[in-house]
Amino acid sequence: MSLSTSAGPDDAAPDLFRPLQARDFLNPPILLAGVVDNLMYAFFRDRLMTAPLEGVVVIELSTLGGDPEVARMMGEDIRFHSEQEPNRRFVFLGKAAIYSAGATFMSFFARPNRYLTRGTRLMIHERKLQANVILDGPLTMCIANLKAKLNEIEHSIQIQNEGFQNLIAGSSVTMEQVLKLAPENWYVEANEAMNLGLIEGVI
Repeated sequence: MSLSTSAGPDDAAPDLFRPLQARDFLNPPILLAGVVDNLMYAFFRDRLMTAPLEGVVVIELSTLGGDPEVARMMGEDIRFHSEQEPNRRFVFLGKAAIYSAGATFMSFFARPNRYLTRGTRLMIHERKLQANVILDGPLTMCIANLKAKLNEIEHSIQIQNEGFQNLIAGSSVTMEQVLKLAPENWYVEANEAMNLGLIEGVI
């Protein structure tokens, strides 16, 4: 998983590099609120296609969480469009609550393109799993079923940790700290997130 950046051609507009001010966030072209799910993704894709083709493109989000795989799809869209359309600078603005899948989406933005509104809380936690493993049949098949579930868990942990690495890249937070705090739901207030280097600024 790679991060989107604000880097562009040598002749790119100044908007791609300058520090952002509060006025840059007055009218975000993409406003997202609610559960991160397939409906949000469809709306996000529609708004992404109609957003300005150059300069700063602010994506405002407020969410209590949702589907982490949908968040990753949205993030991959940001990464892809950042690489293919270097004259656009995609900027994340989190408002009120950026929980769970919201933090996953934010992790796809390079730190200079991450902002939160005052008082916003990030919530970072481990992925959750609820499953029943039914053992019924030949013993060898029972072993196969158990191994399949274990492989699923291990792969999910790998994806989760890749997201954590992207989230903390360039910050003072270590992977050891994240893995210690995430199982208990780690809440980070906006100013604390800025001081830790998880975001660029507070609006």
